[in-house]
Amino acid sequence: MSATPIVSGELKALLRKVKLGRCLDTLPERLALAKTRSLSHGEFLELVLADEATRRDSASAVLRAKVAGLDPSMRLEHWDDSAAVTYDRAMWDELCSLRFVDAAHNVVIMGPVGVGKTFLATALGHACVRRRYSVHFERTDRLLKRLKASRLDNSRDAEVRKLLRVDVLVLDDFCLTALDATDTAEVYEIVVERHRRAATITTSNREPIEWLGLMADALLAQSAIDRLQSAAHELVLDGESYRRRQKPTVDEAGSRTSAPPPRRERTSADGPERSRSTSASGRGGERPTPATVVTRRPSAASATAAPAAPARALPGVGVMSL
Repeated sequence: MSATPIVSGELKALLRKVKLGRCLDTLPERLALAKTRSLSHGEFLELVLADEATRRDSASAVLRAKVAGLDPSMRLEHWDDSAAVTYDRAMWDELCSLRFVDAAHNVVIMGPVGVGKTFLATALGHACVRRRYSVHFERTDRLLKRLKASRLDNSRDAEVRKLLRVDVLVLDDFCLTALDATDTAEVYEIVVERHRRAATITTSNREPIEWLGLMADALLAQSAIDRLQSAAHELVLDGESYRRRQKPTVDEAGSRTSAPPPRRERTSADGPERSRSTSASGRGGERPTPATVVTRRPSAASATAAPAAPARALPGVGVMSL
């Protein structure tokens, strides 16, 4: 078996100088592969540069997904097919093609709690990031609070422009709680400005007809929801909550129930022998510690009835009078 080729220090310095230092991670293996397969210089160079391009694309996708606010664990390859969730597979395949982004269409994902609405929306966000679309993911209530706070430092217009500029805007838990007049106006502006211009993905536990009753201004609400729904692909999920499978168990936590410590028997005045037997059995036959017998002074009534007998010490037992 041939040894792995050694990369010279001069080559390492040159690669770092032209910003290709990460090629050193796989360069020895590629040199060995080129030698065994008798690759030409052009084929070897293409192989090395393909590794670098793949690495840069992966690193860029991870960074852009982090900036977009996407959960790295909620990717399509991590979806559990054994989950008891039903949905339109043909519609999901169409959404995964990302043609809705090019057509500036919306996506509305609805269903009960725990069926994976946020997971699928985030997975679509990751797919868009890998296709180099700009994405922003945020929970709706947090977004509205942030916009309301931005009015204090006059940065609200800049924040809204950022939301309108992204290719895909993901609004999680849309209309989960009631919206006041200011929040309704914000939703109206965002939806209207993005209508037929950029894609918007929303997830909600409620149907669009329920959104109308949660918005303060009925006219603005109807105008925004009509635009949002008229250009949207609807994906309805149904089934059991997947979070029930994620409940911690004793085996997963690795905890063990320890036995309670042995209780100590109290030494009673009329039971020194019981104390001795308990001590002997508990200590593996060790010699028991001499117990102390406590005697009480007789009361005045008992003293007149009969004289108290003197306390007699047992062998190996001390006597203490109160």
